[in-house]
Amino acid sequence: MPLIVFAINLKNKKEQKITDFADPYPSLANVKKQLLSYKRKDGLTLSAVLYLPENFKKGDTPLPAFIWAYPREFKTKEAAGQVKGSPHKFPRLAFRSPVYWVTQGYAVIDQADMPIVGEGSAEPNDTFVEQIKDNAEALIDYVAEMGVVDRDRIGVGGHSYGAFMTANLLAHTDLFAAGIARSGAYNRTLTPFGFQGEARTYWEAKETYDKMSPFNYAPKIKRPLLLTHGMDDENSGTFPIQSERLYAAIKGHGGIVRLVMLPKEFHGYRSREGVLHTFWEQHQWLEKYVKNKK
Repeated sequence: MPLIVFAINLKNKKEQKITDFADPYPSLANVKKQLLSYKRKDGLTLSAVLYLPENFKKGDTPLPAFIWAYPREFKTKEAAGQVKGSPHKFPRLAFRSPVYWVTQGYAVIDQADMPIVGEGSAEPNDTFVEQIKDNAEALIDYVAEMGVVDRDRIGVGGHSYGAFMTANLLAHTDLFAAGIARSGAYNRTLTPFGFQGEARTYWEAKETYDKMSPFNYAPKIKRPLLLTHGMDDENSGTFPIQSERLYAAIKGHGGIVRLVMLPKEFHGYRSREGVLHTFWEQHQWLEKYVKNKK
């Protein structure tokens, strides 16, 4: 259905139709979209956007799932618990979007909340690993109890800081069948003067930097991990060496890992060839290690 916006006269409550936007992706018009609201074990309210294939019905066999997320820091639970996303927007496709996989028989969970909260004198990143684990567990428990997701066939992915989160989740949990990490940073000693919302230097918070670096836990990354990176990544926090070194560390310890370096691509992939090849790599990875995992 087209999106319609009305102007409302607050005095007489009369409505006037002022827009009539067409659905940019009519082929996704019948995809089931739902805004989820659920709680973390400490009571923090989280949200995510769930997409289900148009032919999926309640009572059907639970689906393989793909979760896409990006962590954000907060100083209060009130701020972290604000509702994000909307069920009233058209599904949209983009190079960072996982929505495509709803057409391939997956339950897709986009914009999954990954708040990192540090109230008062506490710093959010001092409990980064524990909080992303709690966030992921809350989401998986919720969608599994809904009966829409097979908890044994869930993939997780993210771009940039979301890739960093993905590698940490695979290093510190067994919640996921596989991961996709795009253009991330995995060794925080290579960003010693701060990153994201972290204002402390490496020398001021060495323990936190070391604990947050999935590179330090490479032997524990046993679930398949796909790494992609633009060879000309211009972002100072995500130089390509980050992916190269994590790949070597996981491979050296016998883990299942693939590294795809995209020529002439930056932090965000721009070329038709780069974007389409990345989607192909991701699709092959999810089909093999999530949907049809052995």
